[in-house]
Amino acid sequence: MLAVARHCRSTGLNLMAEDDPTDEISEIEARIEELAEIAERCRKAILVSKAAIAGGAALLLIAMLGLLGGPIAALGSIALMLLGIVAFGSNVSTLRQTEATIRTAEARRSHLIDLIDLHSVRDAPVKLT
Repeated sequence: MLAVARHCRSTGLNLMAEDDPTDEISEIEARIEELAEIAERCRKAILVSKAAIAGGAALLLIAMLGLLGGPIAALGSIALMLLGIVAFGSNVSTLRQTEATIRTAEARRSHLIDLIDLHSVRDAPVKLT
């Protein structure tokens, strides 16, 4: 029993939730919603990062052709591309971690739902008076 309690503490599980998992299910669902919002922000940031990379590459091409600015425009475009690459990598990493956490939380929620002793409810005929 001590090993189970230690495992539950190390994994963040609540022993009381095994008796009545509905509170933990509600908490998990709220956490999943928060994580889904984080994932959506990451997706938007990834899109902006891709646009920054593409915009920086286009600006560098224009600067190299001599149509705009010169060395300052070229340096700015390189900085924009680097910023886009760093932001892209960071957000992809965060998105992967967030999605993995969502999958873990959904599995835990499913397990807790399976623990609940659900009963079938049948429709009773309605008597009209």
